[in-house]
Formats: sequence, structure tokens, C-alpha cells
Amino acid sequence: MSGKPRLTYLNGRGRMESIRWLLAAAGVEFEEVYLETKEQYDKLIKDGFLLFQQVPLVEIDGMKMVQTRAIMSYIAGKYNLHGKDLKERALIDMYVEGISDLMQMILMFPFSPPDAKEKNLESIKDRATNRYFPVFEKVLKQHGQDFLVGNKFSWADVQLMEAILAVEEKVPAVLSGFPQLQVFKTKMSNIPTIKKFLQPGSPRKPPPDAHYVETVLKVFKK
Repeated sequence: MSGKPRLTYLNGRGRMESIRWLLAAAGVEFEEVYLETKEQYDKLIKDGFLLFQQVPLVEIDGMKMVQTRAIMSYIAGKYNLHGKDLKERALIDMYVEGISDLMQMILMFPFSPPDAKEKNLESIKDRATNRYFPVFEKVLKQHGQDFLVGNKFSWADVQLMEAILAVEEKVPAVLSGFPQLQVFKTKMSNIPTIKKFLQPGSPRKPPPDAHYVETVLKVFKK
């Protein structure tokens, strides 16, 4: 096995996408194994690879890691994206938790029943524009720096960039009232590792489609 981290998940965004973003932002190449059948998933459980019977699974530094938050915290620590001291780390964690709440809504959206899709889309738009994005607009303005914490690129910046693009796919004008976030998005897009990840052909996954939803339901069916 090469020294590259090995990611096991479905061939789609889901809970692995934030991990892909973070590794890519850190300039780390990785390998992927895609689950396509329930048998593959059951075998991972039977072989004891999935501590809580859940993916994402990331094999890194001789560890088989599960639980998205733990995996990302490890990557952020390993690649110096977790702040310079305990106070910065606390701020980064706090911002990441907030963004995760918004991302959870986006994650679940493709699985909404057809009659609930419009209502759920309105909820995403409302939460983004009234609860989450105003916080980060204010943080950037008061902090007066390019990044959310200190003046160094961190895990929180990567998560916020992912969230901005994910919301924009559904609500294209969502940043119209947030000039600081517009500037932030432009600066983040030009960081070489992120610029590379945003190019066609990168490991970044497209928005979930019907085939992805169908595969998720098939692989994880009880």
C-alpha cells in the first residue's frame, strides 16, 4: 500500500466530501475505494474495519479512522490547520460546528421526499442568509484579516468555502448581501491547492443526483 490516505465511501459527496476538501486543501493526494453494494459494506463491518458500523472510513498513518469529525480533526492537526494555540483551536472548532449544522441540511436535501423539497430548500436559504452567513460576515469584518482565525488558513476556512459553494449551487445569489464573504470566496478560490481542487478532473464530487441517492439507499439498506 502506498503512503497515501485511503478513503472508503460511495462515489459521491456525502460525509466524505468535507474530508476530501480538507486533504486537498492541505495538498495531500489520496486514494479512494467506492462502495457500490451492500455486500461490500457488510464485509467491512464483518472484518471489523468500521468501529461503529459507519463510513466514512479513512486509512491514514497506520490507523483505520471512522467518525467524520475525528478524521477531520486529525487531518487538521497533522497539517497545521488547527490554529497556533488552544484559543485559536477553540474558535476554529466553534466555527466548524456551526458550519456543520448548515452542511447537515444540505447533506440530507437529496433524500427529501419530492413534496418537501421546496420547503427544505427554503429552510436552507433561510438558515444560510439569516443564521450562519451573517456570523461569518461579521467575524471577517471585525477580525479584519483574510481568514477566520489568526491570519492563517485553517480548517474553518476550508469548511466555510465548501458550505458557500454548496449553498450557491441551490441559491445562486445567496452571497449578494455579504460583501466580506464574496471577497473571502475569491481569495480562497485562488489558494493554489483549492484552485486545483475546483478544477474539472479533481477528486471533488458533483452534486448528488438520483443515481447517487439510489446507491446510498441500496448500500445502507437495513
